[in-house]
Amino acid sequence: MMSGGFSAPFRELLPEFEKNTAITVTTSMGQSQGNGPNVIGAQLRRGVPADVVIMSREGLEDLLAEGRIAKGTVVNLAQTPLGVSVRAGAPKPDVSTVEAFKETLLAAKSITFPLSTTGIYLTTNLFPKLGIERQISGKITNVGVAAVARGEAEIAIQPLSELLHVPGVAFVGTIPAEIQYISVFSAAMVEGSQEPAASKRLIAFLTSESAKAAIKKTGMEPVAPK
Repeated sequence: MMSGGFSAPFRELLPEFEKNTAITVTTSMGQSQGNGPNVIGAQLRRGVPADVVIMSREGLEDLLAEGRIAKGTVVNLAQTPLGVSVRAGAPKPDVSTVEAFKETLLAAKSITFPLSTTGIYLTTNLFPKLGIERQISGKITNVGVAAVARGEAEIAIQPLSELLHVPGVAFVGTIPAEIQYISVFSAAMVEGSQEPAASKRLIAFLTSESAKAAIKKTGMEPVAPK
């Protein structure tokens, strides 16, 4: 069970893993954090089966606290910054400085991002810090970059790995370093996994040297497993 931030490198790496190990992996999606029914933690609580989770480190820490993760199995995989995308062909706004980013958001007709780990950062930390929480609250949706591709939103703010290579959108740039949020995505085995040996092999593969090229290709940087 995986959140969207690591899905791009995972999709590229999975065929190699399955070919080399003869292990078939069934993948389902969910958000790392939040209150909706699709959040990974919510799915696990209601009994949706999973052997491995790949998600933001913050969300994984929540599951560790609940005792839902097998001890000693947590590894960090990659990190990625927050970026901005618009619909392909649309003018690219200025996000090069904090003030320019702020003015871009104020001028935008609509803004979208998933209300997961980075969405929580935007709404509870960054927007209040910039002093624009009230001004932009009425034009925010939590669909994500797919809404930009469909012309339903003007700007998407998400981890870089979720924005690159998305058909119908154009990447603008990362948000300024002073207000940047670096997402770390981690993997772990779920407590009570029915496939512990296969789960450990998958996690080991995702931290291997051969996985690093795919991780970098999708806008992420490999990080130390611990």
